[in-house]
Amino acid sequence: MPELPDIAAYLHALSPRVIGEPLQQVRVASPFFVRTFQPPLTEAEGRPVEALRRMGKRIVFALEGDLFLVLHLMIAGRLHWREAGGTLGGRNALGAFDFPRGSLVVTEASPKKRASLHLVRGQEGLRALDPGGLEVLDATLEEFRAALTRSNHTVKRALTDPRLFSGIGNAYSDEILHRARLSPVR
Repeated sequence: MPELPDIAAYLHALSPRVIGEPLQQVRVASPFFVRTFQPPLTEAEGRPVEALRRMGKRIVFALEGDLFLVLHLMIAGRLHWREAGGTLGGRNALGAFDFPRGSLVVTEASPKKRASLHLVRGQEGLRALDPGGLEVLDATLEEFRAALTRSNHTVKRALTDPRLFSGIGNAYSDEILHRARLSPVR
């Protein structure tokens, strides 16, 4: 599952390719991929990408006109940069974002198709999708401790709760606990 470091790597690779570029078209291969219908995806087309950012384990494309495309890859979702207008390719393709210099194709290897795409308007719409967890890379020790002890969970459960910590999933919580020499069930 793409988690905080993976999403950061995607943002680093995508930024020079899409920021300032108009989103020419959003192609949808799976009806389960799109989770919002107002505003319609066609409203995003033709608008330049003003910024990219991470919101938990989601990638946010900030578009001109206060629109935001919010992409969650879930467990098996991946991004592939392909030639502009190229085919989606295969049964794993969920959709594509077409730009003048290439197409960003979203695939998911899982048969459950959990990856999602939302188009929302304004900061309020964006906040509605944010579970509100602490940004761990920006947190002080005191903030981290307070979030960790806020609820009565095991350490692993607390680390993976998106309302407590932003961007940590099973893989990185296991790494954190291993490094700290802590049991995931305590």
